[in-house]
Amino acid sequence: MIEAKELEFPYDSLEPVIFKETFSFHHDKHYIGYVNKVNELIQHTDMKDLKLEEIVLRASSDMVYQTLFNNAAQVYNHEVYFSSLTNDPLKKEVPSFLMEQIIKDFGSFEALKAELIDKGGKLFGSGYVWLVEKLGVLKVETSSNADTPLTEGFTNVLMAIDVWEHAYYLDYQNLRASYLSKVVHECLNWAFVAQNYRKAKGE
Repeated sequence: MIEAKELEFPYDSLEPVIFKETFSFHHDKHYIGYVNKVNELIQHTDMKDLKLEEIVLRASSDMVYQTLFNNAAQVYNHEVYFSSLTNDPLKKEVPSFLMEQIIKDFGSFEALKAELIDKGGKLFGSGYVWLVEKLGVLKVETSSNADTPLTEGFTNVLMAIDVWEHAYYLDYQNLRASYLSKVVHECLNWAFVAQNYRKAKGE
């Protein structure tokens, strides 16, 4: 069985970028709902003792597990998204080793931020915009609905931004680009990204 994770910051700590009501609904209703559904689906199966990532990968390999995959992947995606946000000024600083790689792969830090906003804004329907590492190169990718880069070979997940409407609609209505711009420029946890990048490099 899997356990729901608490946010690492108070619900209101990212205001006015994301407001308390949005975060409380997002975490307590949507995310917890996915956790509960996963536990219901695996309760009497041989997956009940697997880790979340293992459940996602196992469920992704067989269409008979589509409902389980959708819910387990959404748990994973949400956990990456929540961890990608912070109210801590120190965690918003990009470590030098990561900045060097960003400049190498995107040309500049501003170019990376612009690509996150652009690709997230252009994604049709619901999904996520991701920063991933593939074979030593940083890339911005998008996924629809519950799909996740976790299931792609040679891909290491570094960060996610949720662009399902429930992530921003109470605060921004249909202005997804405004939500993305605020999050990208003011709330991203680059310490979390750096930690994941080190893991991707085997450090």
